[in-house]
Amino acid sequence: MSQASLTQKLRLYAYLMRQDDRRKCAAAKLCRLGLVQPIFQKRAIPRRGITLNPKASNVFSPEDKPRLSYGLVVIDCSWKRIDETFARGFGGLNRRLPLLLAANPINYGKISMLSSAEALAATLYIADHVNESRRLMSFFKWGPNFLVLNENPLEDYRIAKSPEEITKIEREYFGMSEKFQTLF
Repeated sequence: MSQASLTQKLRLYAYLMRQDDRRKCAAAKLCRLGLVQPIFQKRAIPRRGITLNPKASNVFSPEDKPRLSYGLVVIDCSWKRIDETFARGFGGLNRRLPLLLAANPINYGKISMLSSAEALAATLYIADHVNESRRLMSFFKWGPNFLVLNENPLEDYRIAKSPEEITKIEREYFGMSEKFQTLF
């Protein structure tokens, strides 16, 4: 599969807020490679697509898979400005990812502090686009480790049938301490 065909088949987007070092920005790299289409204006976010939002109350689940045909958008911003960024609201069907461990060098081992690339790959995996998820992660030295580190929860999330089942799986793997509840 060529780099361009991955983007055309799945319609992946990154709303680039340019809050981080561009040289270390995973979303910018994916855009340069032609795997993800950059978005620079909020109004360009597909209204019928899925927008990944760590502050959303509803979790992404396989039930949301049909909406991916309209587009999957990751909001590329700094974790240091997460509250400020997501207080604005974004178009599309906002969904948070279920809990996972980050493998990127900046937030390695931290729960749910994923890079934009990790967020896209996790969504694709849960939506049963496993090969595309692996391909996306293959462009980063640390990328394949993300899938290894989260192999069991990702597989369980993928075969879950409902958002309630996803939430139950989250609790089994990560619990729900007060620290993690403040993320959502």
